[in-house]
Amino acid sequence: MAFSAFTTSSSSLLLRVPNQSLSFSLSPTQNSVSFLFSKSNLSCLKSLSVRSISTPAAAAASATVEPAISLTEDALKHLNKMRSERSEDLCLRIGVKQGGCSGMSYTMEFENRANTRPDDSVIEYKGFVIVCDPKSLLFVFGMQLDYSDALIGGGFSFKNPNATQTCGCGKSFASEM
Repeated sequence: MAFSAFTTSSSSLLLRVPNQSLSFSLSPTQNSVSFLFSKSNLSCLKSLSVRSISTPAAAAASATVEPAISLTEDALKHLNKMRSERSEDLCLRIGVKQGGCSGMSYTMEFENRANTRPDDSVIEYKGFVIVCDPKSLLFVFGMQLDYSDALIGGGFSFKNPNATQTCGCGKSFASEM
């Protein structure tokens, strides 16, 4: 495909593709890229502009990355208490399976650390280890596990940003993936 390129007075690069009604403009001084094109059935031109912002390397390195699954302080305390009652080196396996009121339900169980599989995601959260298989992680990424010792509605609860629908008990959900 042949195209013509030339610079404009604002030191940007403009590319035009003949017979395609497409032009591309790159402006290094403004950190922007612009595309101008027309659809074959429409007589009007549509434009699209993309602008990039550079971040200093020091600022990017100091940013913290949120864990794939997080625990509230109450959940962390309760899980550490449950784990200390056993004499093994345990981690918490979190997953999902088909079933439940809304289509998918959460699974949670302690597991010996030596039994983790090579494809598991291992998440260390404040010294506590959580493992999750790759398929389940797609549905629970960004989830927060909470715990309450209330008599009514107590126990573990899942705050899952991927859930599009949850049931009344809070142990199952639906997701559009």
